[in-house]
Amino acid sequence: MPNERGATGNRRAAGLNLDASSADRITCTTCYMCACRCGIKVHLKDGRIRYIEGNRDHPVNKGVLCAKGSAGIMNHYSPARLRKPLRRAGPRGSGEYVEIEWDEAMATAADWLGAIRRSDPRKLAFFTGRDQSQALTGWWASQFGTPNHAAHGGFCSVNMAAAGLYTIGGSFWEFGEPDWENTRYFLMFGVAEDHDSNPIKIGLGKLKSCGTAKFVSVNPIRTGYSAIADEWIGIRPGTDGLFILALIRELLLAGRIDEEYLCRYTNAPWLVIQDEGAADHGLFARDAAGQPLVFDAATQTVTGAHQADARPQLAGKVFLADGRAAVPAFHLVARRCLEPQYAADVVAAETGIGADTIRRIAAELAHAAFEQTVVIEQPWTDWAGRRHDRMIGRPVAMHAMRGISAHSNGFHTCRAIHVLQMLLGAVDSPGSFRYKPPFPRPTPPGVKPAGRAADVQPGKPMPGPPLGFPTSPADLLVEADGTPRRLDKAFSWEAPLAAHGMMHQVIRNAWAGDPHRIDTLFMFMANMSWNSSMNTAGTIDMLTDKDPATGDYRIPRIIYSDAYASEMVAYADLILPDTTYLERWDCISLFDRPICDADGVADSIRQPVIAPDRDVRPFQDVLIDLGARLGLPGLVKEDGSPRYPGGYPDYLVHHERKPGVGMLAGWRGAAGDRQGVGAVNEGQLDAYVANSCFWRHEIPAEARYFKHANRAYLDWAVGMGLIDKPEPIFLQLYSEVLQRFRLAAEGHGDVQPPDEHRPRVKTYFDPLPLWYMPFEEAEVARDAFPLHAITQRPMAMYHSWGSQNAWLRQIHGDNRLHIHRATAARLGIADGDWVAVTSHHGRIKAQAKLMDGVNPHTVWTWNAIGKRSGAWNLAPKAAESQQGFLLNHVISELLPERGDGHRYGNSDPVTGQAAWYDLRVRIEKVAAGEGVSEPQFATLPVPPHLPQRPDVLRYGAGFRATAHGDAK
Repeated sequence: MPNERGATGNRRAAGLNLDASSADRITCTTCYMCACRCGIKVHLKDGRIRYIEGNRDHPVNKGVLCAKGSAGIMNHYSPARLRKPLRRAGPRGSGEYVEIEWDEAMATAADWLGAIRRSDPRKLAFFTGRDQSQALTGWWASQFGTPNHAAHGGFCSVNMAAAGLYTIGGSFWEFGEPDWENTRYFLMFGVAEDHDSNPIKIGLGKLKSCGTAKFVSVNPIRTGYSAIADEWIGIRPGTDGLFILALIRELLLAGRIDEEYLCRYTNAPWLVIQDEGAADHGLFARDAAGQPLVFDAATQTVTGAHQADARPQLAGKVFLADGRAAVPAFHLVARRCLEPQYAADVVAAETGIGADTIRRIAAELAHAAFEQTVVIEQPWTDWAGRRHDRMIGRPVAMHAMRGISAHSNGFHTCRAIHVLQMLLGAVDSPGSFRYKPPFPRPTPPGVKPAGRAADVQPGKPMPGPPLGFPTSPADLLVEADGTPRRLDKAFSWEAPLAAHGMMHQVIRNAWAGDPHRIDTLFMFMANMSWNSSMNTAGTIDMLTDKDPATGDYRIPRIIYSDAYASEMVAYADLILPDTTYLERWDCISLFDRPICDADGVADSIRQPVIAPDRDVRPFQDVLIDLGARLGLPGLVKEDGSPRYPGGYPDYLVHHERKPGVGMLAGWRGAAGDRQGVGAVNEGQLDAYVANSCFWRHEIPAEARYFKHANRAYLDWAVGMGLIDKPEPIFLQLYSEVLQRFRLAAEGHGDVQPPDEHRPRVKTYFDPLPLWYMPFEEAEVARDAFPLHAITQRPMAMYHSWGSQNAWLRQIHGDNRLHIHRATAARLGIADGDWVAVTSHHGRIKAQAKLMDGVNPHTVWTWNAIGKRSGAWNLAPKAAESQQGFLLNHVISELLPERGDGHRYGNSDPVTGQAAWYDLRVRIEKVAAGEGVSEPQFATLPVPPHLPQRPDVLRYGAGFRATAHGDAK
């Protein structure tokens, strides 16, 4: 066998020992390099991490691992890792610190927070970034007693989540997925390749390999997923809602809708009261028991909507028992969508999509839904007891993310997508969008936000969570005069359905004392002095501004926890260093951002695979310890001793939100033989570790589709502790919740908006599908700022920490401003030229990169690559700070002046979602100068005792002795 002998000879000549093991220990855990939460196997050799591979048994990634996950080694060994607690020793932003011991750090934090809790808990603002422990942090805030808590969702994709939860009881991203195996038409809106990347790549691979489905990507930019789409539609940013409503109009004109689905599973036939000026105008007509009413075409009578044998009518005026008129919800939706402004020929000019293309896409959707029906031979029973011999699906799947969500019209655009799905019968039917447990849930979920005056008392916990889902003005967190109670103004008249809070407004409001002053801003993994803030320079000024009358900082105290020397560290008074994700216990809970799939419920853990070599502690342990020191009721026993002396892993096993329902759903019960609901199992974490750190339980075959109306699923979900009652979840084509707020703006009800907010609430709380021009675009001179400017994250980055990673920096070491070639030619800009980018708020300087795959009216760049000089222990002249840049500098956190003195936040008026992608700019060629991006800020000093970052990375050299037989 000469080939084998030759290979052996070559191997020996090179001195290689290919039989040497890559590891002396392999440990399973869960990745944290993005939000996919993939399963990984970490190879360790001589106590050091040698290699990270995907776990082939894991339900999320099935062994696939991207560049981010593989590069987790470099995050773990980053020279930017903080090493010890720090106390500020100079002015904020100076980078002057002293190292302190943990006893002093925890005593200081407990002293500051204890005084707040004893006086006014609202003076603590506790906000977290892209952490995955929101079930813990939100509960901790409630135990402390402050309503001023949220995570990053308000500046990420709350429009997507809220629109879905208020409309179909679930949403895209973590809460649902396309039916990759059965779909025949996949329509994707505004999805960059950093989100859900491995599952989407796996799914797209299935579509491409089977060759039976068409993939259409609607996105201003053609990168990543859009680059492999069968058809790319390069839409103008912020006009997706117009495009969707035009598609709906075409389907209505052609009569291509699923009337049976609408009648059985949505509120389309429910009668809406038509009595202009009345307090119940636009609300559903109901019987004495509160059941919505429909008009039964068979009996020609008004009857209850839940009558299984009724044949509801979808259009036409009827008269109620009191003589007033009513029409089905579908009648109103159809009338709105058939209005002339949504005609394809009209919409084409604004969207940049040709009218013929709009008509063709609508026809293709209809063809896939009604001519390529998918049938699964599986009997099932619906909520009304009707037995179905098989599952019949409309194989049109949709998926959307931040490109849709991060606009001031994003909530209604997201709702329009769900309306389109419902009209096609393409929600949780075979081949369509599918719910992932614990969804669907009632529309919306029943939890309401706590934080009214009676809820916030010194020394006491709040009676509920700080975040929730208002269903009427009575649920808002406002004072008697209508002003906000929360620091970020979530759940006020400025953002009534702010289900994820409004973190992007926190620093400005804390600085301004609007609506109230705080004492301490406590943040975790939130780089709010840089890439997570709009108006970056202004934010830095607010963090460092002092009251001239007292000389004190306007934001008196800042506590910050991070694993790395990010830009935000320099502005904190007390720094609590976190571990890396490979050094701690963690939990991906059903309470939080679960890892379920449409066919099974699942959760997972992280376990420490290596001990810290620094004096750092997991933030979750710190929070639990701090809560015990403060005497928070849920964190201490009756005798005042810590309830969870073992820290976060102790909490994961023993904490319950209600009897039998805890942070982890697997291996419950004393013997570990219960799933979903069961008593505490002392060996639960051991069971997870033995199963590669995850748990998954299959949904019964008869319960996998039509979950919102499937009796078997609803019963199963109750048994698993996912929902409280096995009641059908009717999809909300028409939003009665929005109409309740509109009625308040019209002068009805006990809780009404102040006069200055009435027009805004009346306009945007429309129960019907709606599109309006994004606010910034509408309020600035479009000719003066003729281009849209947006960002997205590349596939190799997610958190801002990605671009300090030694391996990932080699892929994206800096970023350019990407411009369409024709646009650049018109402006005299060549590839590599430097350009000024000017908005109504500010100006930056960046280097241009020309391309064809972008909407001609749009410029864009990769987000979070630009770094401040000195941050992350990068060299002061690193490319990330010298050539990298952020669009954040030219985005205002407030909308332009209106003339009445009030400035709304740069946000969606319904949810408060940060409108990152509303930005309008002009660009012009400028001199290269020194070839450095602008603005530049003073170089940040490196915190004490961080190692010098090597000029040449030689991480693998230490393992060479084990790979070379003759190495010393």
